[in-house]
Amino acid sequence: MNKNTKWSIDNTHSEIAFKVKHMMISTVTGHFDDFQASVETDGDDFNNANISFSAKTASINTKNKDRDNHLKSDDFFNAEKYPELKFVSKSFDGEQLVGELTIRDVSKIVTLDVDFNGIALDPYGQTKAGFEIKGEVSRKDFNLSWNAVTEAGSIVVSDKVKLVIDVQFTKQS
Repeated sequence: MNKNTKWSIDNTHSEIAFKVKHMMISTVTGHFDDFQASVETDGDDFNNANISFSAKTASINTKNKDRDNHLKSDDFFNAEKYPELKFVSKSFDGEQLVGELTIRDVSKIVTLDVDFNGIALDPYGQTKAGFEIKGEVSRKDFNLSWNAVTEAGSIVVSDKVKLVIDVQFTKQS
């Protein structure tokens, strides 16, 4: 079926964040500064929308330059060889978004939980739609397998990565 309504991401009102346990006692939060996303729908109904997303891996930001440089290295994203991570939807029923996530050279089907916050008209007459998306992936599934263990035996970086995505889309006229 042809999707006739296009939505583009409003980058200034969106954040693509992740949380990872560090040494199993604290959580490090990071996000991607450079990302794009688009949605194609039938009118204002987002069920079965076509959703695509990409982020520049070199734009990773955890508020620590040394850590960010390590994340850009081949131990993790290898931003030089794999400059983007991508997500393409397979299905969306209003609550669960299923799609193919590609990081490095690995693609896996992931399921994300979605809260649709509704549609509103902004002060400039633009139609906006807001979503909160959450999920969890195993970084090792995507060859982000670097690991270290402290002297006490604690794993430095958890395998589980929580995704916390807050996005706003603008309806294109």
